[in-house]
Amino acid sequence: MSEQKKIKVTLAKSLIGTIESHRACARGLGLRRREQTVEVLDTPANRGMINKIRYLLKVEA
Repeated sequence: MSEQKKIKVTLAKSLIGTIESHRACARGLGLRRREQTVEVLDTPANRGMINKIRYLLKVEA
């Protein structure tokens, strides 16, 4: 069994003034403050959250 791939996600813009569901996606990914970077597993659920708030993020493979 191979190790699961990870995606590096950085919150590039502030969450102030964004829709509540978008803030919830950022929290779900583990992002709390601007310029914070986290590594998340490459799953369909995480991909969906990343896609929803892609205008706030910088994403690296």
